[in-house]
Amino acid sequence: MRLDNQRESSNVEDRRGDSSGGLGGGGYRQAGMGIPLRGGSLVTIAVLVGIGWLVFGINPLQMLSMLTGGSGSVTQEDSYQPSSPRSTQTSQNGGFEDAGKQFVSKVLGSTEDVWTEIFAAGGKTYKPTPLVLFSGATGSACGTASSATGPFYCPVDGKVYIDLAFYRELRDRFGAPGDFAQAYVIAHEVGHHIQDLVGVLPEFNRQRQQMSKAQANEMSVRVELQADCYAGIWANRTDKQGMLDPGDIDEALNAATQIGDDAIQKRSQGYVVPDSFTHGTSAQRSAWFNRGYKTGRMDQCDTFSGSI
Repeated sequence: MRLDNQRESSNVEDRRGDSSGGLGGGGYRQAGMGIPLRGGSLVTIAVLVGIGWLVFGINPLQMLSMLTGGSGSVTQEDSYQPSSPRSTQTSQNGGFEDAGKQFVSKVLGSTEDVWTEIFAAGGKTYKPTPLVLFSGATGSACGTASSATGPFYCPVDGKVYIDLAFYRELRDRFGAPGDFAQAYVIAHEVGHHIQDLVGVLPEFNRQRQQMSKAQANEMSVRVELQADCYAGIWANRTDKQGMLDPGDIDEALNAATQIGDDAIQKRSQGYVVPDSFTHGTSAQRSAWFNRGYKTGRMDQCDTFSGSI
């Protein structure tokens, strides 16, 4: 991925040097990735989808969890260091100024540029999501975030949280190496922020209180697949800007495949339980990312109508 000319986002909050870990806060959190689920009326959700269509020309809906599908727990707490020569870590003003942070900042900056343009085309103003870097554990409005939760988006404070050790996990445990696979993780979580901004996520969290576990799981899958599709839209725009290298899209598609619910369950327990899926199968995740990438259009990311 070519990020040399990409600006760094000013919305990265680095808590890795915070000895207290930023612990505190309260609220709710669902281990795995993202927001908590359970509940909801599909009729009300359908109304929201209609609102999204009228306002943005899209069919949204949402929830979230960590990008990997709620099952990948991160056990390593050492910060990820890219393998390129630019991975040298330095310290300035008592903080961390390493290649990992620079990479994340540039990817986040790219998502801000892309979604600002898309929202502006619909006559709306995009409000960027802050991204919190932490090591080990930190506090969020959704409760304590730890390495075991993986990357996630908290709708209560509107922030993305990530321990960079997850990138090592993505490479070594899930077999998904590459800088664009790492960028896909961020783009997926930002996709949940987009869902939050268009109003579907709050409504879904309200409605989930009336859902059975099976219904919540099914809707969670549709929410996650839409975030994958939105990540694909971001990839489409970055490709048009000449920021992608040959093989980058294959890295993202491989990552989507490796973190599918079926792949994770086969790897961890040797068999799959479809009723327990919350993020989608390998085939579904890669297909919806690819759909967003191929079309570049939000109205093509309707995961809530018909089969997926």
